[in-house]
Amino acid sequence: MAVTTAEVTPARVYVEAAKPADPAPLGLAAFALTTFVLSGHNATFIPDLIWIGLALFYGGLCQLLAGMWEFKNQNVFGATAFSTYGGFWMSLGIVVVLAVVSKSFGAELEGSNLPNAIAWFLLAFAIFNTYMLLWSTQVSVAVFLVFLTLEATELLLVIGNFDAANGNANSEWIHLGGWVGIATALVAWYASAAGVINGMKGSSVLPVGAPLSFHGQNAIRHRQHA
Repeated sequence: MAVTTAEVTPARVYVEAAKPADPAPLGLAAFALTTFVLSGHNATFIPDLIWIGLALFYGGLCQLLAGMWEFKNQNVFGATAFSTYGGFWMSLGIVVVLAVVSKSFGAELEGSNLPNAIAWFLLAFAIFNTYMLLWSTQVSVAVFLVFLTLEATELLLVIGNFDAANGNANSEWIHLGGWVGIATALVAWYASAAGVINGMKGSSVLPVGAPLSFHGQNAIRHRQHA
């Protein structure tokens, strides 16, 4: 008796993988809390160094993990933003750790070298933040405000650290940058809270605002219907 291929080949069963939970609220929360603590130090009401553990593990590692999950969600904006700022916090944290525990490393950052180095570090990230600020208009008002206040924070701290490198150790620019950083943290916390409750309820309980520009979305719809 002849045996057909269908009789010996098992049927293929396709199971659709469950979509992962939105990692953005975690990334925003990690960014917000770490930013708040460091900004509180810059604003002079939170002690120094307590932010380092947060920078390495919450703002750093947790935000990096959120970025990796955004790749899974095919969200290029979220993946780029969270991964970059996760790296930002881990980089800043490890530099301070090395400066404290390593005499040779710390010697390279003595005097004006430390604020000068921090100023250039922040300026480089401000360049990245500038185009992410532009593209955040395609996400939501809340996310746009996060990047807008972050841009102001970074620029104020750049000016303040260059000022400190030139002899003004108690630069008011840094203090102002701390207060604007606190505003950044509050906006990011709101966006995180909205992401949590809106995801839980499946509806807009806390509004985040529509994208500020619809040109790109209209172009995408036009190509899809062409």
